[in-house]
Amino acid sequence: MPDVSLLTLLFLVIAAFAAGWIDAVVGGGGLLQLPAMLLGLPNASPAQILSTNKISSLFGTATSAVTFGVKMRPDRKTVLPLAILAGLGAAAGALVATRIPMSWFKPIVLVLLVAVAIYTAMKPSLGARTALRFDGRDHYLAASGVGVLIGFYDGAVGPGTGSFLIFALVGLLGYNFLQASAKAKIANVATNLGAIAVFALSGAPLWRLGLIMGAANMLGGLLGARTAVARGSRFVRIIFLVVVSALILRLAYDVFAG
Repeated sequence: MPDVSLLTLLFLVIAAFAAGWIDAVVGGGGLLQLPAMLLGLPNASPAQILSTNKISSLFGTATSAVTFGVKMRPDRKTVLPLAILAGLGAAAGALVATRIPMSWFKPIVLVLLVAVAIYTAMKPSLGARTALRFDGRDHYLAASGVGVLIGFYDGAVGPGTGSFLIFALVGLLGYNFLQASAKAKIANVATNLGAIAVFALSGAPLWRLGLIMGAANMLGGLLGARTAVARGSRFVRIIFLVVVSALILRLAYDVFAG
């Protein structure tokens, strides 16, 4: 684990917990956790930050995927190509990520934060019911295309992958939000594993830090599911926008002041 202060470690653990909490309800927990790692580990390389973020996120995502898999029993013919190709796409993206300099990395994350914050604030009420837009082979090809493209994005950059997966499955394939969430969580597990495998070969992951944050992420995810039932996604979405807005301001200061 890198030489970080107790205060920084506490900050990162809290960020991982909050990311798991948010991700369990509306997706996009990486939008909180990844910028927090950029702020808390200023001397780490992009590959170290991305890979450690993946390790932490895997815990919460896997917990959600198992829950959805047991309760929703998503269609395997759609989930398998989606997840397998998402994992391969993430591995390819991770290879690209090892070559991204930090001077590019923060602006990329900043732009994505702004874009997804606007999307979250203005998101239309799609996905009330399932109305599939493709049949047979076209459906599975579309699911595979979603997996490859968003998987590559997740391996190369990462933040907002869960939200982008859900949006693509709702907007392109025509699933309702619940079915889309179930499939997105399973695919997200595959993208995390694919990226981690590539990063591990180069020795990038900060394993101890990732495991500590992963425990917090998993706990946050479990609590987030309960909070969603008790308070509803509107409450969580407001908190999400407030936190992301604060992180946008801080990262913007780092980018433009530097």
